[in-house]
Amino acid sequence: MMEEKKTKSEGLEWVKALLIAFGLAAIIRIFLFTPIVVDGISMMPTLEHGDRMIVNKIGYTIGEPNRFDIVVFHAPEQKDYIKRVIGLPGDKVEYKDDVLYINDKPYEEPYLDQYKAEIQDGTLTEDFTLQEKIGTDVVPEGHVFVMGDNRRKSKDSRHIGAVSIDEIIGSTSIVFWPIKDFGFVK
Repeated sequence: MMEEKKTKSEGLEWVKALLIAFGLAAIIRIFLFTPIVVDGISMMPTLEHGDRMIVNKIGYTIGEPNRFDIVVFHAPEQKDYIKRVIGLPGDKVEYKDDVLYINDKPYEEPYLDQYKAEIQDGTLTEDFTLQEKIGTDVVPEGHVFVMGDNRRKSKDSRHIGAVSIDEIIGSTSIVFWPIKDFGFVK
């Protein structure tokens, strides 16, 4: 009789422990961090198709995106995209001769150096102004202008318009799989 009670009590403790563990895992995944798989080549060479990353969901609930952050957001096609923040609210963004200008000041993009070195025909990023791409001279308040690092093969703000900050799930900078690529990306 005593042995049966002890087994029952032990079983209840295990059930409680498992429920707490699953509950904590769900809370962490819903509110703090979640995994994502890179789908496509739009962020190459920084990210490769199939890379698995951790998305930090809490960063933008207490702060705003920073220029050049890699973010995950809900895209119009009911899909999540991974892109790089180029323009912040109020920024004037322009490309001339493969150089990024923000508020008329040139910016270096070291993450594009590998692709620029491989280009044989023209430029990596075509010339454009925000007016030509999104119909306004500056990034609207509450929005960001995002682009993929693989500029010739990326569906980004040049095609879908400025992205509402409310649509951003979080930022990502940690690749955890494949193991050979494990680490931080910039």
